[in-house]
Amino acid sequence: MPNNSETVDITEKLETIKRRWEEMGEQLADPAVASDMKKFVKLNKDYKDLEPIVMAFKEYKTLKANVEEAKEILATEKDEEMRKMAVEEMDTAQTRIEQLEQDIRVMMIPKDPQDSKNAIMEIRAGTGGDEACLFAGDLFRMYSKFCENQGWKVEVTSVSEGASGGYKEIDFSVTGNGCYGILKFESGVHRVQRVPKTETQGRIHTSAASVAVLPEAEEFDVEINEGEIKWDTFRSSGAGGQNVNKVESGVRLRYMWKNPNTGEMQEILIECTETRDQPKNRERALARLRTRIYDMEYQKYISDISAKRKTMVSTGDRSAKIRTYNYPQGRVTDHRVEGLTVYNLAAVMDGDLGEIINRLQMAENAERLKEEIM
Repeated sequence: MPNNSETVDITEKLETIKRRWEEMGEQLADPAVASDMKKFVKLNKDYKDLEPIVMAFKEYKTLKANVEEAKEILATEKDEEMRKMAVEEMDTAQTRIEQLEQDIRVMMIPKDPQDSKNAIMEIRAGTGGDEACLFAGDLFRMYSKFCENQGWKVEVTSVSEGASGGYKEIDFSVTGNGCYGILKFESGVHRVQRVPKTETQGRIHTSAASVAVLPEAEEFDVEINEGEIKWDTFRSSGAGGQNVNKVESGVRLRYMWKNPNTGEMQEILIECTETRDQPKNRERALARLRTRIYDMEYQKYISDISAKRKTMVSTGDRSAKIRTYNYPQGRVTDHRVEGLTVYNLAAVMDGDLGEIINRLQMAENAERLKEEIM
């Protein structure tokens, strides 16, 4: 808030946001709204999203009032002790006001509406054969450690192991507050440069794995006519046990979906063998169907946003080469932000992604703030 006219303009916006937040609080207490679950869930989410900025604005107004009060004391008070206290209070308040102004500016940047959701992640081994599968396994371990450190829950939903270890592909869900908004930066192609265990000449090879991060769809996000779903059951294969090949616990669903962007019909096929309980597998397959449909619709939103920006940190483009892990040099380089290289590869592979993700978030916030100003 560099000048008075901008401060007045933003203060007016914040007053409008505060009034809207208070109206939402009243609506949430209305029994008529509570009876409409879809409306209630959306309104409650919007209310919680606005709460931090309203609280910051309330603190900002209180501090501004304190500064004016301190100025009044300095203008009228003769007692040196009182004047000294007023100066100290004013200095403290001004420092906090400057920080709040920066925080409020960032909070006022329009957020991706999906950031608060849980995440579905998919890792696929790319070029590099067995070494790519091993790298995919390393990435899964890295994300598992990172999520564990965040207090998030990771649950594997589908896996295909590599011949020499690692994974040809692995899908997993991540459950935790705002995890999609953080993990979305991981979508893209990850490259590794190192000497494979099978390499006898000591030559460095380059392999790759792709990572996709999807926002998990909630029941109210997607409308599905469950009567049009075709269900099949089959005997699931896997680790030993009396249940294997005797009980048809695996489920397969087929659903014809009309793409709202093109009008074309396409069949979605999903299988689920995660548990030995058929009803649970049906429930999880249905959840994955919602997420699949939601993701396809969400990609249109991503494309529209990307088209408006010359640069974008979190495009969600799963074919973009985003990061290189160089083992001989012990470095990790993210190619989306100039100069984003860290020399703690071992720590990164052990789940220490904080510095990289923080830099990416700062870069995206700077881009979005620039958009707002322009």
